[in-house]
Amino acid sequence: MQPLTRRSFLNLIEGNQNQPKDWWLHVNRTAMACRFEVTLPMSDQAGVAVATEALNQIDRLEAQLSVFRESSEVSCINRQAATEAVSVEDSLFDLLTLCTKLHRDTEGTFDITSGPLTRCWGFLKREGRVPTTDEIESARLLVGSNQLLFDAETRTIRFIRPGMEINLGSIGKGYALDRVTASICNRVRMALLNAGASSIYAVGAGDRDQGWTVGLRHPRHKNERLATLRLRDCAVSTSGSEEQFFEHDSRRYGHIIDPRSGWPAQVVTSVSVVARSAAISDALATAFYIGGKELAERFCTSHPEVLVIMLESSSESPVVIGSHGGCQIESVA
Repeated sequence: MQPLTRRSFLNLIEGNQNQPKDWWLHVNRTAMACRFEVTLPMSDQAGVAVATEALNQIDRLEAQLSVFRESSEVSCINRQAATEAVSVEDSLFDLLTLCTKLHRDTEGTFDITSGPLTRCWGFLKREGRVPTTDEIESARLLVGSNQLLFDAETRTIRFIRPGMEINLGSIGKGYALDRVTASICNRVRMALLNAGASSIYAVGAGDRDQGWTVGLRHPRHKNERLATLRLRDCAVSTSGSEEQFFEHDSRRYGHIIDPRSGWPAQVVTSVSVVARSAAISDALATAFYIGGKELAERFCTSHPEVLVIMLESSSESPVVIGSHGGCQIESVA
């Protein structure tokens, strides 16, 4: 994932500390292979307790969702769902059905079953390699969210064929932010929740009700901003392959695989999406990175309150698509 610049928004927050009410509390913990951080006003009496409970909740979600833990519910599904219908906890069942809807709405570019392709290319263990055409085609046979069978009455899931698997890496961090936001929004007036390098959720309007100021790092010029946003009660997520890639025969291969072709996506350098939920912005950032400008335009035409800032591989200037009432764009490179 192409990082959102943590330093950008923290510098702004820390720059307003000339009065006691402007001091901020930052509580963080490593989970889901990144650093989750909760930022709250120092004046909030419940701040430490709220932040700690939020991070504890993220730990519990990781224990349920991670494919790297044999004991997780997702790992259990992957082991059993090809041979029998597997009962799924209600919140996870709702997340999985949301994923299948997003798969349809994004024309197949967002797909939680693309793990065999990620493994085929060596990205699951960060050991990138170029697979053979036969290997890619064999992996593609195991990919497709339309091959997941859900029973809403019994809350069960089943795979159509052996070898299929689900991996929530492209939506899990955003989902965790949504769950935390729902649990703290009635307890604090404002908070900024940060899931490492991929997603941010802005609760409330930030300092002096002007919105939380978040800078998006330029993927090609590390010390510059691609855009500066003011967020209130919404999420922003960013996807890119600047952090995870390998080179072979002078060609660069990023870690985000197009599940339709089986090859790494190439047409976009980075994309940031603002939406009402971090799960949705997280998933759409991946989908639009794969599907490009045309998919983003089609999606935003039929889905209001989605804002996209995209830098295409062939361009020096980002494009802005759609809009969101909770986001004001202060500047674009």
